[in-house]
Amino acid sequence: MPDRKLSSRVKGLSLVSLFNDFASEMVYPVLPAFITGPLGGSAVALGALDGAADLTAAVMRWVSGRLADRRGWPKPLIFAGYGIAVLMRPLIAIASTAWQVIGFRVIDRVGKGLRTPARDAVISRLTRPELRGRAFGFNRAADHLGAVLGSLVAWLLLQSAVGVREVIGWSALPGVVAVAVLWFALRGNLESAPPGQVGKGPAPAPASPSRLPARDATGADYWFPLLVLVLLTVARLPETLLLLRLQQLGVPVAVVPLAWAGLHLIRTSASYPGGLLTDRIGARWTYGLGIAVYIATVLLLASRLGQVAAIAVFLLFGLVAGLVEPAERVAIGRLAPIRTGRGFGNYQALAGVVALPAGVGFGLLYQGSGPAALLVSAAVLGMGTMLWIAASRGIEAKSA
Repeated sequence: MPDRKLSSRVKGLSLVSLFNDFASEMVYPVLPAFITGPLGGSAVALGALDGAADLTAAVMRWVSGRLADRRGWPKPLIFAGYGIAVLMRPLIAIASTAWQVIGFRVIDRVGKGLRTPARDAVISRLTRPELRGRAFGFNRAADHLGAVLGSLVAWLLLQSAVGVREVIGWSALPGVVAVAVLWFALRGNLESAPPGQVGKGPAPAPASPSRLPARDATGADYWFPLLVLVLLTVARLPETLLLLRLQQLGVPVAVVPLAWAGLHLIRTSASYPGGLLTDRIGARWTYGLGIAVYIATVLLLASRLGQVAAIAVFLLFGLVAGLVEPAERVAIGRLAPIRTGRGFGNYQALAGVVALPAGVGFGLLYQGSGPAALLVSAAVLGMGTMLWIAASRGIEAKSA
């Protein structure tokens, strides 16, 4: 019987994700109200906010993914990534224009770009192939639990008549805790170990680039499914626009953080079962199921709904993340079993590059046509899902 216990590194990094998202989600759900209210921004600015941030993270991920495959680099990349976020996030509170918020958010995303490929590669390398869905599901569940806590704290502060700027400023506290936990989680050697050998002695040195098979993170077998994953990622609306849609359906601004917390509670509850489902039926079908749920949900949100119905439909988006996030990470790990950092970096970088024009485009479409933007997203995702089923046909057979 194989050891079903997840690595202590996976658990430690998951706890860091929890506190980091605690801090992040005290800020994110109030940004639409902050930008379109006192700062006088527009829906285009909201689309640019996510797009520019993801573009910056993309550039960093492209480089970071390659560095993460080198011995000794994962730890400093992860430390630097979380440290930048802690330093920059509270500065949003002092912004006086929408474009300053975008600037601070962009710098914050530099940190995300540095840490994410390294963290995901470490989790993949330290986990047996048959447990990777659960490992990523556990990590995502912790991440979303932090978002629940952050959103609830933001809501409680707003209910106590604390201003939006002050709420954003208080996000520094859980961010500092995240870095402190990270120091304990990454103590000692962090070199990768082969699946099945975690905790059973020192890891061997990684294979030299000259000995790596050309098919790893290269060729049509890698790039075709990867590019389809990128399409299915950027065809989903920026979440700031979904939050704006809630407000336009009559949900009060003070309730939006509570709805955001509920969304992440669903994500927390769905992530580990989604990872377990990925381990059982494969990343191909679990990911496709998640996109199908997204299409159904976005079509409902495009219709005229009352406040209660709008919140209920919005919460269903939590099931999407629970299914999609573990599945996509397992898929990338299988597509790039040796250059794992590069595999994650390529995917995350390309998705971020396309996110800026996609985010601005959805913002312009939403500003001009409202709910029609949701229908366009659903249509593109419907076509993309058929491509994914074709492109991922051999992914379950790939060696991890």
